[in-house]
Amino acid sequence: MDIHAYITEVGQRARAAARVMARATTGDRDRALKAIADALDQARESLVSANAKDLEAARAAGMEEAMLDRLALTPVRIDSMIEGLRQVAALADPIGEITGMSYRPSGIQVGRMRVPLGVIGIIYESRPNVTVDAASLCLKSGNACILRGGSESFHSNQAIAGCVALGLEQAGLPADGVQVISTTERAAVGELITMPQYVDVIVPRGGKGLIERISRDAKVPVIKHLDGICHVYIDRDADPDKALAVTLNSKTHRYGTCNTLETLLVDAPVAATLLPVIAAALTEAGVELRGCARSREVLPQALPATEEDWQTEYLAPILSIRVVDGLDEAIEHINRYSSQHTDSIITENYSRVRRFISEVDSSSVMANASTRFADGFEYGLGAEIGISTDKLHARGPVGLAGLTSEKYVVFGNGHIRT
Repeated sequence: MDIHAYITEVGQRARAAARVMARATTGDRDRALKAIADALDQARESLVSANAKDLEAARAAGMEEAMLDRLALTPVRIDSMIEGLRQVAALADPIGEITGMSYRPSGIQVGRMRVPLGVIGIIYESRPNVTVDAASLCLKSGNACILRGGSESFHSNQAIAGCVALGLEQAGLPADGVQVISTTERAAVGELITMPQYVDVIVPRGGKGLIERISRDAKVPVIKHLDGICHVYIDRDADPDKALAVTLNSKTHRYGTCNTLETLLVDAPVAATLLPVIAAALTEAGVELRGCARSREVLPQALPATEEDWQTEYLAPILSIRVVDGLDEAIEHINRYSSQHTDSIITENYSRVRRFISEVDSSSVMANASTRFADGFEYGLGAEIGISTDKLHARGPVGLAGLTSEKYVVFGNGHIRT
């Protein structure tokens, strides 16, 4: 295959489809989303069968359990994909919304209209449900998209792509509105991220190496996050039951996600009473503990934590623990080592909650809640195309609004500038 020619053709078709998608009615786009949901529901057996091929190959290649978990298409995850599509269909359509209309001294009216970005390229690894999340959000927001999943999920993604194409066609929209790259050649990524004439923005979802490479080589704007080094800080005024429940859920609900807890910070006055209880629950769940010198005085069974541990996204049953002297030291640690993804405080002290959410510089900041809630579905976005730790254009879970832009609109009545 001539990769350059293939990606050029894909880009040309996407650009043409983007014009159709942008002018499609809300009803057309919602019908497509519901038709895709129905197609997935009817294709459950073929989806599981395709996914089994990917899982078999991944196990043979020695893929770690956390990554196998991300790759698996279980009945529950298929249900979640279907529900996500229907939730996105039920969301308000942002396209065409005009806000901020005001009269200027000249007599003209000026406002801003929300519009699609155009063609969105999404490059991701492992999780085949991303194919559906990305397609649904791009479709609802009036964009065309080009999806390139990892080679480890090739069969799963192609099976899902068939359902998406069927749904688009049933709604009278071009199948080229959502294209899934049909080659595992790495060169396809290099071509896709260097074609600004066809692609308006790139969204990478995957490991740090993938995202660093795309950020370095892309000639197209990138919406990204590199790591998910998430923290929970247990304050001296924390409710012990909440501290245990939130810490355990943040770490053990799923290990291979970017919103999983990686570093636990505990206020010194409550370390001796809370840490043994929390550590026992984590150890029972199979989590390896690595602690600072002060935390190991309470938990001698913990391995010594190194400077590297505070900077590591484990994506595994490993947790680093540090005892700190109050809120100031906790915030200093988080702002130094956090990847600006998600951080949570456990406390009944409202003043400290206000300081924490104001001073911690992350895309999601929480109080008395698990970091696992940092997710587009949980935030009411229907789904997400990724979680951005950038500060320009989009930050946090990227839903419909993050896939649009604004343009100024001006209304006059023969007005001329003098």
